[in-house]
Amino acid sequence: MKQQTAKLAAVQASPVWLNRDATVQKACDFIAEAGAAGADVIGFPENFIPGHPSWYYFHPASSEKSVSMAVKLFRESVEISGGTIDALSQAARRARINVIMGLTERIPDTTGTLYNTQLFIDSAGEVAGKHQKLVATASERLVHASGLAETQRTFDSELGVISALICGENSNPLAVAMVASAYPKVHVASWPNNFSPRSAGMPENSLLASRNIAYSCGTFVISACTVNSEAMIADLAATEADEAFMRDPTKTGGSCIINPAGQIIAGPLPGNEEGILYADADFDACIRARLLHDFAGHYNRPDVYQLVVNHSQPKLVSIVGAEWSGSESAGPEVPPMALFLPEGGRNDSLEIT
Repeated sequence: MKQQTAKLAAVQASPVWLNRDATVQKACDFIAEAGAAGADVIGFPENFIPGHPSWYYFHPASSEKSVSMAVKLFRESVEISGGTIDALSQAARRARINVIMGLTERIPDTTGTLYNTQLFIDSAGEVAGKHQKLVATASERLVHASGLAETQRTFDSELGVISALICGENSNPLAVAMVASAYPKVHVASWPNNFSPRSAGMPENSLLASRNIAYSCGTFVISACTVNSEAMIADLAATEADEAFMRDPTKTGGSCIINPAGQIIAGPLPGNEEGILYADADFDACIRARLLHDFAGHYNRPDVYQLVVNHSQPKLVSIVGAEWSGSESAGPEVPPMALFLPEGGRNDSLEIT
C-alpha cells in the first residue's frame, strides 16, 4: 500500500565550488535536516555535486580558464560507486528519506566523458537508479555527453512513482509525455545556478516549466535551483557586469514546490538565499487533476498519438571474429533499467523497446 500523504523538500543552495567531498558533506547535512523535519523526499539542484559548468557563459571555451576548470570538474566528478555514494546512501538511510541528487557523473575507470545525472537513492539508502540528461544544453556539450537511453526512466518508491528531469528537459514535450505515462506522484525538476546573461532569469523560466509539468502530468513538483556563492562569483565572473549579473537575485534561485493544479504551495525562494522549502502533499490531488486531464489515459488518443521510448543502448565497439588481447567490449557495461509504471498499470500509447 503506497503512502497517501507525504512531506516534500526542495533544496536551494550553492555547492562548495568544484569540491566533491565538501559538497557531499553539505548535501548530507541538508538530507539530515530534511529528515529531522519529517520530509519523505528531497530534491537537489542540477549538477549540485560538484557544481555546474557555467564558466562557459563568461569565458571562451578554448581559453586556459575554461579548459582548466573542465579538467577540475572531471577530477571532482562522481563515480556511482565507492565512498561518495556510500556517504549519500548512509545519509538517506539515517534520515529515512528518498533523495534525488543532481551531480556530474563519470563512468568508473574512464577518462574524458561526463554525464549530467540525477541519482535516485531510496529511503532505505539503496541506489535505485539514475536519470541522465538526454541532450546537453548549448555549451554544456563541451563537457557533458548525451544521456544513455536506459536512463530515460522514472523510479518506484513507497510514495508511488517519482520522476525527475533536468533543466530544459522539463520543457521537452516528449520527455514530459514519458513522465506522464508513469503517473508520478512527485516530480523533481533540477536547475543550475543561472542561465546565460542574455536569456531570461532562472526564477522566471524554471517556474514556467515547473508549473507546466505539474499541470500537464497531474503531479507535485519539487523545483530545486542552485544559487551563486562568493567563491563561484570570484571564480566565474570575468567583468564587473558578470559579477552584477551573478549577484542579481532575479537571475538565480527561485526554488519552489507546486501542486498538481499548477499552484505554488511553497516558495519561491529569492536568489540570494539558501535553504530548504517544505510542503505537505495529499496525493488525492493527483487523482483530482487527472480526472480532468489524464494525458496517459482518457485524455489522449493512442490511435492518433504514440510515443516510443527506446531503452536499448548500442555499443561503440564490438570485436568479431578475432582474438582480442584487451577487454571484450569497449567501456564499462551499464545494466539496463526498466521504466516503472504504477502497480498493475498499463498504457497502450507507450511502447518500450
